[in-house]
Amino acid sequence: MVLEKPIGHDLASSCEINDEVGCFFHEDQIYRIDHYLGKETVQNLLALRFGNILFESVWSSAVIDYVQITAAETVGLGARAGYYDSSGALRDMVQNHLLQLLCLVAMEAPYKMTADAVRDEKLKVLNSLRPIEDPSSQVIWGQYKEGAIEGESVPAYATELGKPSRTETFVALKANIDNWRWAGVPFYLRTGKRLNRRHSEIVIGFREIPHSAFPDEAGAIASNRLVIRLQPDEGVGLRLMTKDPGPGGMRLRTAPLDLTFAEEFNVRYPDSYERLLLDVVRGSSTLFMRRDEVEAAWRWVGPVIDYWENATVEPKGYTAGSWGPTAAATLIDRDGHSWHEDMT
Repeated sequence: MVLEKPIGHDLASSCEINDEVGCFFHEDQIYRIDHYLGKETVQNLLALRFGNILFESVWSSAVIDYVQITAAETVGLGARAGYYDSSGALRDMVQNHLLQLLCLVAMEAPYKMTADAVRDEKLKVLNSLRPIEDPSSQVIWGQYKEGAIEGESVPAYATELGKPSRTETFVALKANIDNWRWAGVPFYLRTGKRLNRRHSEIVIGFREIPHSAFPDEAGAIASNRLVIRLQPDEGVGLRLMTKDPGPGGMRLRTAPLDLTFAEEFNVRYPDSYERLLLDVVRGSSTLFMRRDEVEAAWRWVGPVIDYWENATVEPKGYTAGSWGPTAAATLIDRDGHSWHEDMT
């Protein structure tokens, strides 16, 4: 039995669906599909973290300053208007896709790469998420207005829908994980429709060096960052400080160490749904969500959804073709950070 996300529209309906399906199928026969987990780069995140010893010693709050996870789309409603207006970005993207990516970044190493061992570690992360006590300051809701994307004019959300609506097409939020590895490290999640470009990535921002031994004229010392690109060009990039080549003293600049999968591996990558459905045929459930994962995610995001549905404010407008409401930049700027948008 393969179930497409979202499983329900809140915790209660999710439990109801799981109970009903569980009457006829054992848990190991149920595959709750999340196509983001079928992306090549997402699976490579496991290899990157747990197949390379050099990352383990720096993969914690001692060295990592922040984590950003972005899933940006240029499309609008399309043929999904009926579903999307009853769902919104929180249910459609955050409760499943973005929280699953957060789990893969933050989880501890499983004792082996079996389905339950991996999912046990992801569940620990979900259970360690600090409840968002003040959504008004930690979450930004937005809805796109008319604008232009790649030179083409696009209508506002309400115009596409054909009626006024408070449904959010953009969400940015700050999450915290209360455990020893990640205490004090903010996780910024952002997703939206009609944004500047189709662009999904995970950014690991490392702390600044404690002291610069270089002269002032060498230039500013930038923090290192690891960029894991999920789409459109899957790959991994590491930004490092290097000396600018040539004479004239010690001048510093950032340069990338870049791995682009399409250039490095001359093979056809299967579509994420293709890969996941093949895993169903093989009986491999590692990349699928277990019941307790789904319910833990609903348990965390549910109070935020309840807050928004009972609020009297409107979503913040943003021009189609932009990077979302200006309030999203303010959310992260308060901590001295900025959204990564330069694709390098």
